[in-house]
Amino acid sequence: MQPSRYGPFPYLPITDRPRYVLPNKARIAVWVIPNIEFFGLDDPMPGTHNERIPREAAKIPNVRAWAQREYGNRIGVWRVMDVLDKYDIRGTVALNSEICNHQPQIIEATMKRGWELMGHNQTNAIRLNEMPPDEELDSIRTTLDTIEKATGKRPMGWLSSGLSETWNSLDYLIDCGVKYVADWVCDDQPFRMNVGGRQLVSIPYSYELNDAPMVYNNKVSTDDFEQMIKRQFDVLYQEGAEINRVMAICLHPFIIGVPHRIGALDRALRYIRSHDHVWYATGAEIVRHYLENTSLN
Repeated sequence: MQPSRYGPFPYLPITDRPRYVLPNKARIAVWVIPNIEFFGLDDPMPGTHNERIPREAAKIPNVRAWAQREYGNRIGVWRVMDVLDKYDIRGTVALNSEICNHQPQIIEATMKRGWELMGHNQTNAIRLNEMPPDEELDSIRTTLDTIEKATGKRPMGWLSSGLSETWNSLDYLIDCGVKYVADWVCDDQPFRMNVGGRQLVSIPYSYELNDAPMVYNNKVSTDDFEQMIKRQFDVLYQEGAEINRVMAICLHPFIIGVPHRIGALDRALRYIRSHDHVWYATGAEIVRHYLENTSLN
Protein backbone atom coordinates (compact mmCIF):
# COMPACT_ATOMS: atom_id res chain seq x y z
CA MET A 1 0.00 0.00 0.00
CA GLN A 2 1.38 3.38 -0.97
CA PRO A 3 1.47 6.04 1.76
CA SER A 4 -1.71 8.10 1.46
CA ARG A 5 -3.97 10.54 3.28
CA TYR A 6 -6.87 8.08 3.41
CA GLY A 7 -7.32 4.35 3.77
CA PRO A 8 -7.25 1.89 0.84
CA PHE A 9 -11.03 2.05 0.42
CA PRO A 10 -13.59 4.71 -0.57
CA TYR A 11 -15.63 6.54 2.04
CA LEU A 12 -19.07 4.95 1.92
CA PRO A 13 -21.45 5.82 4.78
CA ILE A 14 -23.61 2.96 5.99
CA THR A 15 -26.74 4.83 4.85
CA ASP A 16 -25.62 4.81 1.19
CA ARG A 17 -24.68 1.15 0.68
CA PRO A 18 -26.33 -1.72 -1.11
CA ARG A 19 -28.29 -3.87 1.31
CA TYR A 20 -26.10 -6.25 3.36
CA VAL A 21 -28.13 -9.39 4.10
CA LEU A 22 -27.10 -12.00 6.67
CA PRO A 23 -28.20 -15.67 6.52
CA ASN A 24 -31.55 -16.92 7.86
CA LYS A 25 -33.03 -13.45 8.41
CA ALA A 26 -30.40 -12.64 11.05
CA ARG A 27 -30.15 -9.02 12.14
CA ILE A 28 -26.64 -9.32 13.48
CA ALA A 29 -23.61 -11.59 13.16
CA VAL A 30 -21.74 -12.14 16.43
CA TRP A 31 -18.17 -13.39 16.40
CA VAL A 32 -16.07 -13.97 19.51
CA ILE A 33 -12.30 -13.49 19.29
CA PRO A 34 -10.14 -14.98 22.06
CA ASN A 35 -6.63 -13.52 21.70
CA ILE A 36 -4.35 -16.41 22.65
CA GLU A 37 -0.91 -14.90 22.94
CA PHE A 38 2.66 -15.89 23.71
CA PHE A 39 5.40 -13.91 25.44
CA GLY A 40 8.85 -15.34 26.01
CA LEU A 41 10.23 -15.10 29.54
CA ASP A 42 13.31 -13.53 27.94
CA ASP A 43 11.22 -10.87 26.15
CA PRO A 44 10.58 -7.39 27.52
CA MET A 45 7.06 -7.31 28.91
CA PRO A 46 4.58 -4.44 28.53
CA GLY A 47 4.06 -2.37 31.67
CA THR A 48 0.39 -2.09 30.73
CA HIS A 49 -1.22 -3.93 27.85
CA ASN A 50 0.00 -1.39 25.29
CA GLU A 51 2.97 0.39 26.85
CA ARG A 52 6.13 -0.54 24.99
CA ILE A 53 9.36 -0.70 26.98
CA PRO A 54 12.62 -0.68 24.99
CA ARG A 55 14.60 -3.88 25.45
CA GLU A 56 17.60 -2.00 26.80
CA ALA A 57 15.43 -0.45 29.53
CA ALA A 58 13.35 -3.52 30.33
CA LYS A 59 13.94 -5.67 33.36
CA ILE A 60 14.24 -9.26 32.14
CA PRO A 61 12.87 -11.59 33.34
CA ASN A 62 9.75 -9.72 34.40
CA VAL A 63 8.28 -12.65 36.29
CA ARG A 64 5.12 -10.90 37.52
CA ALA A 65 4.01 -9.63 34.12
CA TRP A 66 4.97 -12.83 32.32
CA ALA A 67 3.29 -15.13 34.83
CA GLN A 68 0.08 -13.09 34.74
CA ARG A 69 -0.20 -13.71 31.01
CA GLU A 70 0.89 -17.32 31.36
CA TYR A 71 -2.08 -17.82 33.71
CA GLY A 72 -4.33 -17.06 30.78
CA ASN A 73 -2.89 -19.94 28.76
CA ARG A 74 -2.65 -22.41 31.64
CA ILE A 75 -6.01 -21.71 33.26
CA GLY A 76 -8.03 -18.82 31.80
CA VAL A 77 -8.38 -20.09 28.23
CA TRP A 78 -10.03 -23.31 29.45
CA ARG A 79 -12.63 -21.28 31.33
CA VAL A 80 -13.32 -19.26 28.18
CA MET A 81 -13.67 -22.48 26.18
CA ASP A 82 -16.14 -23.86 28.73
CA VAL A 83 -18.32 -20.75 28.52
CA LEU A 84 -18.32 -20.71 24.72
CA ASP A 85 -19.11 -24.44 24.68
CA LYS A 86 -22.04 -23.78 27.02
CA TYR A 87 -23.62 -21.44 24.47
CA ASP A 88 -22.53 -23.40 21.38
CA ILE A 89 -20.34 -20.57 20.10
CA ARG A 90 -17.16 -21.27 18.15
CA GLY A 91 -14.32 -18.86 18.69
CA THR A 92 -12.12 -17.22 16.07
CA VAL A 93 -8.73 -17.25 17.76
CA ALA A 94 -6.20 -14.48 17.16
CA LEU A 95 -3.20 -16.77 17.61
CA ASN A 96 0.47 -16.06 18.18
CA SER A 97 2.11 -18.88 16.23
CA GLU A 98 4.63 -19.64 19.00
CA ILE A 99 1.69 -21.18 20.89
CA CYS A 100 1.96 -24.04 18.38
CA ASN A 101 5.49 -24.76 19.57
CA HIS A 102 5.12 -24.23 23.31
CA GLN A 103 1.47 -25.02 24.14
CA PRO A 104 0.14 -27.45 21.51
CA GLN A 105 -2.62 -28.65 23.84
CA ILE A 106 -4.39 -25.33 23.21
CA ILE A 107 -4.23 -25.91 19.45
CA GLU A 108 -5.66 -29.42 19.87
CA ALA A 109 -8.54 -28.08 21.97
CA THR A 110 -9.46 -25.40 19.42
CA MET A 111 -9.39 -27.91 16.56
CA LYS A 112 -11.61 -30.32 18.51
CA ARG A 113 -14.17 -27.53 18.89
CA GLY A 114 -14.08 -26.46 15.23
CA TRP A 115 -12.75 -23.02 16.11
CA GLU A 116 -11.05 -20.86 13.50
CA LEU A 117 -7.44 -19.73 13.91
CA MET A 118 -6.21 -16.48 12.39
CA GLY A 119 -2.68 -15.11 12.40
CA HIS A 120 -1.69 -12.73 15.20
CA ASN A 121 2.12 -12.46 14.76
CA GLN A 122 4.63 -14.97 16.08
CA THR A 123 4.64 -13.41 19.55
CA ASN A 124 2.94 -10.38 21.04
CA ALA A 125 6.32 -9.14 22.21
CA ILE A 126 7.22 -7.87 18.71
CA ARG A 127 4.74 -5.98 16.54
CA LEU A 128 4.95 -5.54 12.78
CA ASN A 129 5.81 -1.84 13.04
CA GLU A 130 8.65 -2.64 15.47
CA MET A 131 10.49 -4.86 12.98
CA PRO A 132 13.08 -3.89 10.40
CA PRO A 133 11.32 -3.70 7.01
CA ASP A 134 13.14 -6.74 5.63
CA GLU A 135 11.88 -8.91 8.51
CA GLU A 136 8.16 -8.12 8.35
CA LEU A 137 7.29 -10.34 5.37
CA ASP A 138 9.29 -13.24 6.80
CA SER A 139 7.53 -12.88 10.17
CA ILE A 140 4.05 -12.91 8.58
CA ARG A 141 4.92 -15.91 6.42
CA THR A 142 6.43 -17.80 9.35
CA THR A 143 3.34 -17.13 11.48
CA LEU A 144 0.99 -18.52 8.85
CA ASP A 145 3.26 -21.44 7.90
CA THR A 146 3.59 -22.49 11.55
CA ILE A 147 -0.17 -22.46 12.15
CA GLU A 148 -0.77 -24.33 8.90
CA LYS A 149 1.77 -26.99 9.82
CA ALA A 150 0.21 -27.46 13.26
CA THR A 151 -3.41 -27.60 12.06
CA GLY A 152 -3.36 -28.62 8.41
CA LYS A 153 -5.23 -25.45 7.48
CA ARG A 154 -3.76 -22.11 6.43
CA PRO A 155 -5.32 -19.14 8.24
CA MET A 156 -7.70 -17.08 6.14
CA GLY A 157 -7.66 -14.11 8.53
CA TRP A 158 -5.20 -11.86 10.33
CA LEU A 159 -5.21 -9.58 13.37
CA SER A 160 -1.94 -7.75 13.94
CA SER A 161 -0.56 -7.66 17.46
CA GLY A 162 -1.55 -4.29 18.88
CA LEU A 163 -3.51 -3.69 15.63
CA SER A 164 -0.20 -2.31 14.37
CA GLU A 165 0.68 -2.27 10.67
CA THR A 166 3.23 -0.70 8.35
CA TRP A 167 2.64 0.64 4.84
CA ASN A 168 3.70 -2.81 3.60
CA SER A 169 1.58 -5.03 5.85
CA LEU A 170 -1.52 -5.39 3.67
CA ASP A 171 0.58 -6.23 0.61
CA TYR A 172 2.51 -8.84 2.55
CA LEU A 173 -0.69 -10.37 3.94
CA ILE A 174 -2.12 -10.75 0.44
CA ASP A 175 1.20 -12.21 -0.77
CA CYS A 176 0.90 -14.85 1.97
CA GLY A 177 -2.67 -15.81 1.10
CA VAL A 178 -4.63 -13.90 3.76
CA LYS A 179 -8.19 -13.01 2.71
CA TYR A 180 -9.35 -10.77 5.55
CA VAL A 181 -7.89 -8.48 8.19
CA ALA A 182 -9.37 -7.25 11.49
CA ASP A 183 -7.08 -4.28 12.28
CA TRP A 184 -9.26 -1.54 10.79
CA VAL A 185 -11.90 -0.87 13.46
CA CYS A 186 -13.86 1.66 11.42
CA ASP A 187 -17.13 -0.07 10.50
CA ASP A 188 -20.03 -2.29 11.59
CA GLN A 189 -19.99 -4.24 8.31
CA PRO A 190 -17.27 -5.95 6.29
CA PHE A 191 -15.90 -3.99 3.36
CA ARG A 192 -13.45 -4.49 0.51
CA MET A 193 -10.03 -2.88 0.55
CA ASN A 194 -8.20 -2.08 -2.69
CA VAL A 195 -4.50 -2.73 -2.10
CA GLY A 196 -2.65 -1.82 -5.29
CA GLY A 197 -5.37 -3.42 -7.41
CA ARG A 198 -5.66 -6.49 -5.18
CA GLN A 199 -8.48 -7.22 -2.75
CA LEU A 200 -8.53 -7.78 0.99
CA VAL A 201 -11.66 -7.71 3.18
CA SER A 202 -11.83 -5.75 6.42
CA ILE A 203 -14.01 -7.39 9.08
CA PRO A 204 -15.41 -5.47 12.09
CA TYR A 205 -13.23 -5.92 15.16
CA SER A 206 -13.40 -3.68 18.25
CA TYR A 207 -11.06 -1.65 20.38
CA GLU A 208 -14.03 -0.74 22.57
CA LEU A 209 -15.67 -4.10 23.25
CA ASN A 210 -12.28 -5.48 24.19
CA ASP A 211 -11.20 -6.49 27.69
CA ALA A 212 -7.56 -5.44 27.18
CA PRO A 213 -7.98 -1.69 26.59
CA MET A 214 -11.16 -1.44 28.66
CA VAL A 215 -10.59 -3.64 31.72
CA TYR A 216 -6.80 -3.96 31.82
CA ASN A 217 -5.80 -0.46 30.70
CA ASN A 218 -8.75 1.76 31.52
CA LYS A 219 -9.80 -0.12 34.68
CA VAL A 220 -13.41 -0.54 33.63
CA SER A 221 -15.08 -2.80 36.21
CA THR A 222 -16.06 -6.34 35.29
CA ASP A 223 -19.73 -5.51 35.84
CA ASP A 224 -19.43 -2.49 33.56
CA PHE A 225 -17.70 -4.58 30.88
CA GLU A 226 -20.59 -7.05 31.01
CA GLN A 227 -23.03 -4.17 30.58
CA MET A 228 -20.95 -2.82 27.68
CA ILE A 229 -21.35 -6.13 25.83
CA LYS A 230 -25.11 -6.14 26.44
CA ARG A 231 -25.57 -2.49 25.48
CA GLN A 232 -23.49 -2.86 22.34
CA PHE A 233 -25.60 -5.83 21.38
CA ASP A 234 -28.87 -4.00 22.09
CA VAL A 235 -28.04 -1.08 19.81
CA LEU A 236 -26.63 -3.19 16.97
CA TYR A 237 -29.53 -5.64 17.24
CA GLN A 238 -32.05 -2.82 16.99
CA GLU A 239 -30.22 -1.18 14.09
CA GLY A 240 -29.77 -4.56 12.45
CA ALA A 241 -33.51 -4.82 11.87
CA GLU A 242 -33.01 -2.22 9.13
CA ILE A 243 -29.31 -2.51 8.25
CA ASN A 244 -27.57 -5.74 9.25
CA ARG A 245 -24.48 -5.47 11.46
CA VAL A 246 -21.48 -7.44 12.70
CA MET A 247 -20.50 -7.43 16.38
CA ALA A 248 -17.10 -8.51 17.70
CA ILE A 249 -16.46 -9.57 21.30
CA CYS A 250 -12.70 -9.37 21.86
CA LEU A 251 -11.22 -11.31 24.78
CA HIS A 252 -7.88 -12.13 26.42
CA PRO A 253 -7.85 -15.26 28.62
CA PHE A 254 -5.48 -13.72 31.16
CA ILE A 255 -8.05 -10.95 31.72
CA ILE A 256 -11.57 -12.34 31.24
CA GLY A 257 -10.49 -15.86 32.22
CA VAL A 258 -9.73 -15.13 35.88
CA PRO A 259 -12.28 -16.47 38.40
CA HIS A 260 -13.87 -13.15 39.36
CA ARG A 261 -14.42 -12.07 35.71
CA ILE A 262 -15.48 -15.21 33.84
CA GLY A 263 -19.06 -14.92 35.11
CA ALA A 264 -19.44 -11.62 33.27
CA LEU A 265 -18.77 -13.34 29.96
CA ASP A 266 -21.19 -16.13 30.85
CA ARG A 267 -23.99 -13.69 31.71
CA ALA A 268 -23.39 -11.54 28.63
CA LEU A 269 -23.52 -14.52 26.26
CA ARG A 270 -26.60 -15.88 28.03
CA TYR A 271 -28.28 -12.53 27.39
CA ILE A 272 -27.32 -12.49 23.71
CA ARG A 273 -28.44 -16.12 23.31
CA SER A 274 -31.91 -15.16 24.58
CA HIS A 275 -32.53 -13.29 21.30
CA ASP A 276 -33.62 -14.68 17.94
CA HIS A 277 -32.22 -13.65 14.56
CA VAL A 278 -28.56 -13.77 15.62
CA TRP A 279 -25.92 -15.53 13.51
CA TYR A 280 -23.04 -16.93 15.57
CA ALA A 281 -20.22 -17.22 13.08
CA THR A 282 -16.49 -17.35 12.68
CA GLY A 283 -14.59 -14.62 10.90
CA ALA A 284 -14.08 -16.76 7.82
CA GLU A 285 -17.80 -17.57 7.62
CA ILE A 286 -18.72 -13.89 7.83
CA VAL A 287 -16.23 -12.95 5.11
CA ARG A 288 -17.19 -15.81 2.77
CA HIS A 289 -20.86 -14.89 3.05
CA TYR A 290 -20.04 -11.22 2.44
CA LEU A 291 -18.03 -11.98 -0.70
CA GLU A 292 -20.65 -14.38 -2.07
CA ASN A 293 -23.57 -12.01 -1.49
CA THR A 294 -22.31 -8.49 -2.23
CA SER A 295 -21.21 -6.84 -5.44
CA LEU A 296 -17.95 -5.03 -6.07
CA ASN A 297 -19.76 -1.68 -5.96
